[in-house]
Amino acid sequence: MRLEEQIVVDTPSERVWEFLADPSNYHRHLPSITRWEVEGDRASGLGARHSMRMRVGSAEVGGLIEIVEWDPPCDMAWNSVTGLDQRLRFRLRERDGRTTVTLRLSYVAPGGLLAFISERISGPLVRQNLRDILAQVKHQVEGTGLGPDPAELAPSRLEWVGHQIGSVRVLAEAGLIRPIRPDRLARTILALNRWGPSPAAGYEASAIRYPNEAAIIDERGAVTFAQVNLHTNAIAHAFRSEGIGEGDGVAIMCRNHRYFIYATLAVSKLGASALYLNTGFAGPQLAEVVKREKPKAIVYDQEFEALLKGATRRKRFIAWHDGDTGRTPTLDALATGGDQSAVDPPEEQGRAVILTSGTTGTPKGAARKPPESIEPALSMLDRIPLKARGVTLIAAPLFHSWGFAHFTIGLLLSSTYVLQGRFDPERVLEGIERHRATAVPMVPVMLQRILELPPEVRRRYDTSSLKAVPVSGSALPGDLARRFMDEFGDVVYNLYGSTEVAWATIAGPEDLKAAPGTAGRPPRGTILRILDERGSELPVGETGRIFVANEMLFEGYTGGGSKDIVNGLMSTGDVGFLDEGGRLFVSGRDDDMIVSGGENVFPREVEDLLANHAAVAEAAVVGIDDAKFGQRLKAYVVKKPKAKLTEADVKGYVKENLANYKVPREVEFIKELPRNPTGKVLKRELQQAA
Repeated sequence: MRLEEQIVVDTPSERVWEFLADPSNYHRHLPSITRWEVEGDRASGLGARHSMRMRVGSAEVGGLIEIVEWDPPCDMAWNSVTGLDQRLRFRLRERDGRTTVTLRLSYVAPGGLLAFISERISGPLVRQNLRDILAQVKHQVEGTGLGPDPAELAPSRLEWVGHQIGSVRVLAEAGLIRPIRPDRLARTILALNRWGPSPAAGYEASAIRYPNEAAIIDERGAVTFAQVNLHTNAIAHAFRSEGIGEGDGVAIMCRNHRYFIYATLAVSKLGASALYLNTGFAGPQLAEVVKREKPKAIVYDQEFEALLKGATRRKRFIAWHDGDTGRTPTLDALATGGDQSAVDPPEEQGRAVILTSGTTGTPKGAARKPPESIEPALSMLDRIPLKARGVTLIAAPLFHSWGFAHFTIGLLLSSTYVLQGRFDPERVLEGIERHRATAVPMVPVMLQRILELPPEVRRRYDTSSLKAVPVSGSALPGDLARRFMDEFGDVVYNLYGSTEVAWATIAGPEDLKAAPGTAGRPPRGTILRILDERGSELPVGETGRIFVANEMLFEGYTGGGSKDIVNGLMSTGDVGFLDEGGRLFVSGRDDDMIVSGGENVFPREVEDLLANHAAVAEAAVVGIDDAKFGQRLKAYVVKKPKAKLTEADVKGYVKENLANYKVPREVEFIKELPRNPTGKVLKRELQQAA
């Protein structure tokens, strides 16, 4: 198991190294380390040996360790000589007088099923130990005091046991703890140990446990778990024969269908990294992203061939096709006509690179390594009733972080995926009825489109199997959630997060009814803080920048740069506040604030108000340059069919409910708002048109 955390220290690297190079500091100041004694004549430096003990989960482990890397003031690492097989490494990188300290711990637990389960459940607590160590290093070298008592930072045995019990409860409620034939159990554990936390592991395990059950259902029918595993073996072998291997990048531009998953699994089996391209991109955007990311190959649906002409000198493979593909090989042919034997696991797992929405500029690539424990999945399963062997109709685009999240959760649950190439509101309802779907992850605009269907069409379909409609990707108006639940039951779960931080808060039906418009509360394993511009935490009710820490924080943009980080917490890029119940309300983007006549206005507040108007279908508010006021508000409004609404009506409604300076100075009625494929409003297009 390998865990990694980092923190930024406001001192040069030499000062950090001075602290780390003195072994006497470890026992006295670092949490989790309970003993540190020099063995032999050398106290520090390459080859120095120390007898140590440290807490890992509920147990104290340790033994004799030896310093195997010593490169002042940059890198230091030790390996175990006796005791638990472990390696710990400090990495220091200085920039502009500040030092980023990365701490990585790799260790191998004893064998056996209990150890296997414990390793995957206890990961978050071990990760917290690493965070605590880094926090204490920061306290010491910055001279801000001793900081928290190390004994208080380390989780107690009771806390660890409680966490484990809670994890087992979540697994049991999700149906993941169930009887299994001993031979299949042994093979499953072997497969998971061979592949680690990767998409390949999920299908290897499901193919062992449920070989003949449906894994994917799309417009071309159903394929079983065993078939998916064999087909992706063949595609992986074919990719390898074309020179694609560990560490290479493969771009995937597919709609929601089996070949998106086939390509993802084949790339995972090779240890390559997958770059997911937005199906709504224009040709120049595609060419720019491919030039920047430099994938070795592109897998794409035939319909996108003309758009990809600018992405030259890449190996090409066609996914979904409806006709002659010429000389370009298809995944179909590779899957059924190639070598379906098992693939040897790579030494290092590849990354998934999800592109940001690009609503305010050029899309960036956000790289994320596979999770090192099942804690991210447990945090969602603890709040949303997703069950093992459930049927999930993934309506959200798979290339988007929200659709992809449900693909990865489904790997743990051995879900049957129902996939439709294009979103159609009536087809979604028909798919729920036909396949008895239990979960349908969507983006908010999809809920709106379903409710726009005539009542007789909506009620034509039996949706009683539906247990959860998880929603994310853009703001969910409180009225939209209420109206959807009035018709389809208490099934809406609103998740707030981003491509960079994954899910940060979850609001269930009770939250959405008690506090319409809320983004919910942080799930287990997630820390959320509202900070001011100096990095200090703000009290309840005060608006500030939203910062999050969890296991799924991204590793940085592929083109360089990252989100702001304060004490291990990463900025989401939004501003908001917490209410007395600990529920988050998102006010808008931290760079979206409009200053009009010296007053600060967040468009989200005005948009939410307009969305509640009986005659308004949807609305967007933007800031327009103004010589007198600096910026002025302009509202773009889509009226409901046959609704009568004037500019004066809109302005009067806002004036009755909000401060005078929040009233739009212009109102323009349009047929529909420009949106990207995930439903986010493209405000830059509205500003350009103003």
